[in-house]
Amino acid sequence: MNAVTDDAMAGRGWGSVDDEEAGTRAELAARLRLLRAERRLSVTALERRSGLGRTTISQALNGRKVPSEATVIALAKALGTSPPPLLELRSRAVAPTTAAVHEQSDEDVAFERRYRDYVIDRYSQLTVVGLDLTRPEGACWPLDTAYLSLELAARDERSDMPASWPEGHGTPMTVERAEQALAGRQRTVIRGLAGSGKTTLLHWLAVMSARQNPPSEMDHLRHLMPFVLPLRTLDRQSALPGPHSFLEATGSMLAAAQPTGWADRVLTAGRGLLLIDGIDEVPQQRREHTRAWLRELLAAYPQAYVLVTTRPTAVPEHWLDGSGFTELTVRPMNRRDVLVFVNRWHCAAKAAPGLEESFTEAVRGQRDLAQLATTPLMCALMCALHRDRRGHLPRSRMELYEAALSMLLVRRDHERGIDAPEGISLTRHQSVQLLQRLAYWLIRNGQTEMEEESALAVVEEALPAMPALSAQGDARQVLTHLVGRSGLLRKPTADTIDFVHRTFQDYLGAKAAVEARDLGLLVRHAHDDQWEDVLRMAVAHARPTERATLLRRLVARGDRTARHRTRLHLLAMACLEQATELEPGVREAVEGRAGALLPPRSYAEAKELASVGPVILDLLPGPEGLESDEARAVVQTAVAVGGDAALSLLKRYRDCTDHGIRNSLASGWSSFDTEEYAREILDHLPDDVTVHVANAAELKAVRGLHTRAGISCNGNFSASELMHAIERNQLRVLCIAGNQTLSDIGFLRQLPRLRDLTLTDSGGPFDLIPLDGLPINKLVLWGARRRDLAPVGRLPTLEHLNLNSPLDQPSIAALPDLPHLRELYLWEETHSSTTLSGICALSSLEFLSIVAPVAEDAWQELTLLSALAGMQLVDQEVSALGAHSPLPQVTHLVLNNPSSHADLSPVMDAFPNVRNLSIYCRSYSDPTVDLTPLAGIEGLTVYITDAESVTGLDLFPPGAITQFPSPRPRA
Repeated sequence: MNAVTDDAMAGRGWGSVDDEEAGTRAELAARLRLLRAERRLSVTALERRSGLGRTTISQALNGRKVPSEATVIALAKALGTSPPPLLELRSRAVAPTTAAVHEQSDEDVAFERRYRDYVIDRYSQLTVVGLDLTRPEGACWPLDTAYLSLELAARDERSDMPASWPEGHGTPMTVERAEQALAGRQRTVIRGLAGSGKTTLLHWLAVMSARQNPPSEMDHLRHLMPFVLPLRTLDRQSALPGPHSFLEATGSMLAAAQPTGWADRVLTAGRGLLLIDGIDEVPQQRREHTRAWLRELLAAYPQAYVLVTTRPTAVPEHWLDGSGFTELTVRPMNRRDVLVFVNRWHCAAKAAPGLEESFTEAVRGQRDLAQLATTPLMCALMCALHRDRRGHLPRSRMELYEAALSMLLVRRDHERGIDAPEGISLTRHQSVQLLQRLAYWLIRNGQTEMEEESALAVVEEALPAMPALSAQGDARQVLTHLVGRSGLLRKPTADTIDFVHRTFQDYLGAKAAVEARDLGLLVRHAHDDQWEDVLRMAVAHARPTERATLLRRLVARGDRTARHRTRLHLLAMACLEQATELEPGVREAVEGRAGALLPPRSYAEAKELASVGPVILDLLPGPEGLESDEARAVVQTAVAVGGDAALSLLKRYRDCTDHGIRNSLASGWSSFDTEEYAREILDHLPDDVTVHVANAAELKAVRGLHTRAGISCNGNFSASELMHAIERNQLRVLCIAGNQTLSDIGFLRQLPRLRDLTLTDSGGPFDLIPLDGLPINKLVLWGARRRDLAPVGRLPTLEHLNLNSPLDQPSIAALPDLPHLRELYLWEETHSSTTLSGICALSSLEFLSIVAPVAEDAWQELTLLSALAGMQLVDQEVSALGAHSPLPQVTHLVLNNPSSHADLSPVMDAFPNVRNLSIYCRSYSDPTVDLTPLAGIEGLTVYITDAESVTGLDLFPPGAITQFPSPRPRA
């Protein structure tokens, strides 16, 4: 094959190619603009529905560049059209140029064959803690055996979720195995705790793409060229590298052999897979620089596939918003995952018969151990300790690390009869002292990897104070021994050193900080997520007086620093778990600050508390003595934390009658073992609670529940799968959402008691004809496709209709006759396609929800609806209400996300007889409510949510004003 010339690669000399590309690109952009006009979607609405950034959408609509496949698919779904025709246009737009790019030279082909073999060899072995105590090199595990398909959770951020989704529960979660969760995704951020398997996942993806035999769900990997880019290594450079330096920066021996411009050609052609590992391992002050580098890469190579990993708290949610990234979170291993991992570990380690069964029984029988064995790292460490201790395990986290150090540093060589193989013999104390110094250097410098020369300098500085050791050899010999024999250090490249896992670095660095009496340094860095585990372990290492000083200073800094106050006070509270002995006054001070945060009173507070981790569960009260908002938030916190301890807490709430608590319980099982959650929680809920299902395992578990009167299914379930889980003569409530494959809902006719139905389109519209004549009382229809509502007119008992879909009808007057309709909700999609003209024909209407603005002629028709006692106005400009005719029949009013709300007096001008007013402030730019204009109205009650402050409260009698969450008493 002949090499492609530079001019051809740039498109010069191919005049017709440029014209063809521009023409097809313009045609694709025009098609997208037409679809947007037909759907009457603003750019903001399209941005929200697609999950894409404004710049990406603008470039696609204006035809300035060819959008990626992922962008086209996202836009197609948001616009309610089938992706293939748009993808065909895109293919034609890029084919003239990429054909040239894809025509590889013989040199490129030969190098890529060699590079794939190199990737397979380099990343197909995984180091596993304690797998072989006899030989360090024996701690390697073939990736094919070691890889355990992780569960990844994604928040469903689509705008078309039904209104019936649990209030305050946030967006629903979809949990899938990695192969399914990553299928077809071009840009992904993967969040996970230390040791959760993020790096192993990236290595597995690299090997699968290099072998060109990925699982069927990830067939797009087959033609991709992987670049594994550990940021801990790259960040040591003076500047983060460009593609031409990827191999050199990561220490690849093939760097000098790659053809000039090869990496650029791979990425330009859309064949590059960038596996960027460890945002959390970049110093906090350099993360913005890293984000800028990443965005520069995406701008230069928009067709590249990118996966980025990070610890959960290292960067905020949506850190890469606007760049088309999907955020996924690694879930803890469930019990079945642990059993699979334990079996593989014992097989690979050739453990003695009976040890695997003994370990499994120990973990099952001891809750503390079960909570520790939820990541591959900790599970492997526990397996190794269990084998080394002949069937016995430590119980706490600190005991576990202490035992691991003893096993790895001393007993391994001593019990195997290995004596100073490099001429160096270290006691456990000497090893720990040196490792502490190395770990503390890394922590102080905000690094997880250090140059070998820096490590040598640290060891050399320590040797004069250790004469017995310095007599055995110089710093290089000692460091070589530590790397070769400790089991805690490794050399990721020829000239760098790091710890086998960050956990050991933090443990040893915390010990060094305490011994150096650097308590002030620990407190000064307490707001930095990289120091979080260091602080917790320092509290455990410290002596009682040091522990008290550390916590006292941590609380005091939180008192002084408003910006970090919540985080610092929550961290102090989390540290109490490690404070086995502590002055009562200090404990009281820490718990007093926690009292300002506990119990939580909103979903936002619940989420913040959950970030502290499982320790928060011991401090959550109730349900006795809690207000409803507090009890709901406690449940939401426990659901977000997950695990056995959270399940024990939730059991206390399963008999509560509050609707919000029951909804949170009915949709919270994605954080727990599916079967256990169904048995311990869901099976105890009453019949009228709708259980929310997001995956096949949950749907299967539903079938075993004693009651299945209400089910909400979010995902691609077939009609047969749904019917298998449904109790046909019992089901009354059904929600089908996020289903991209189901189009025929004829099976609903087999459900004689169905009264409440929600249908949310994702892939294609549901044909409503099968609903003809069914005794449905409540119908919710959401989605991007236009709808013909004629079949709705043949629902004889319909009383509640909730619409968020574009309608074929130009006005409400064209709706079918709905003589019994009492409640009507018209959301943004319907509002943008249909006017309210003719609404006066719905004479039985008692409640109406509409999106502002409302034309005056339509508002005049509302005055004719004598039964209209309640209204909800969404996105209403309050000042505009004064221009409308009064609606004296309305007594109950909801203002959902109102604007220009500084003066509420126009509310009473438009609704003079309102006696029940609700104000939802979720999206307020200035969430302050002034009730003064409403004072003096006899019998008025007001319900306010999510307001930061409310003025005029003293003008109302007790009980007239309700705030959610309820304000905390002032200290």
